[in-house]
Amino acid sequence: MTGAQRAEDPAKGRSRGSVVVVGTPIGNLGDLSPRSAAALRDADVIACEDTRRTRGLLSHAGITGKPLVALHRHNEASVSLRLAKQAEEGETVAVVSDAGMPIVSDPGARLVREAIALSVPVTVVPGPSAVTSALALSGLDSTRFCFEGFLPARGKERSIRVEQLAACRRTTVFFEAPHRLARTLVDLVSACGPTRKVALARELTKLHEEVWRGTLAEAAQLAQQGNPLGEHTIVLEGAEEPTAPDERAISETIGALVEAGDSSRDAADKAALILGVSRRVAYEAALKVKQQGNFSHKGHPDSP
Repeated sequence: MTGAQRAEDPAKGRSRGSVVVVGTPIGNLGDLSPRSAAALRDADVIACEDTRRTRGLLSHAGITGKPLVALHRHNEASVSLRLAKQAEEGETVAVVSDAGMPIVSDPGARLVREAIALSVPVTVVPGPSAVTSALALSGLDSTRFCFEGFLPARGKERSIRVEQLAACRRTTVFFEAPHRLARTLVDLVSACGPTRKVALARELTKLHEEVWRGTLAEAAQLAQQGNPLGEHTIVLEGAEEPTAPDERAISETIGALVEAGDSSRDAADKAALILGVSRRVAYEAALKVKQQGNFSHKGHPDSP
């Protein structure tokens, strides 16, 4: 919906505006789509992170004289409500970030929520994405992936997040600032091991686009040599599926638990939890161990 296409609000007898989330180029201005340019041209006001950056984009598209409102993390709460009310009163409010899709690790989410709360229509004009671009170039599995945004800069929250990344079995994509890249890679080596695969992407769609692929240990060593300019998009290989314990391992675990004083049933229950196998598999193993005479007390696995 553009400024020339306003929906009527029967309850209030006047036209109703909208909020349009507009994806913008992540580096190469030639990636601005005709539809994105039209949405910006038709908007009554454009909310943006940096008015200077957005004014340059508008100039590239031949758009002049458009009102711009700064929308960033320091003023997002107050400005979002005001812009949503402008849309409720009939204006078309476009929201952009400095690069890529607003809201995805960028301002805009509060504005969308405020608009929805006021029953203002919200639409989107898709655009380039560093997340999917880096994933496509990484050479890693893209069947299932998750996006983590930026990692916490320090403290316990950061440690917890790194451990979660290490355990995640899906390919993970996240952003990192150049001055924190080396430290982040060292932390990942410690949590994931040195051989986990990783891809580092920077300057995507620009003249000096660079995608590096290798192991975490190699990446950490490379990062120690200096901090390349530009925000990095990191694509991390998922953790391997755990190897299922074989029958011998299950039997030995049950035998050790019984020798320590557990009943067959309790030993089977504990073994199922310890080894991550089903209770049925553990009970069957306990029964076989009992039948083979590997332990002689505490009874049938199905008995108390």
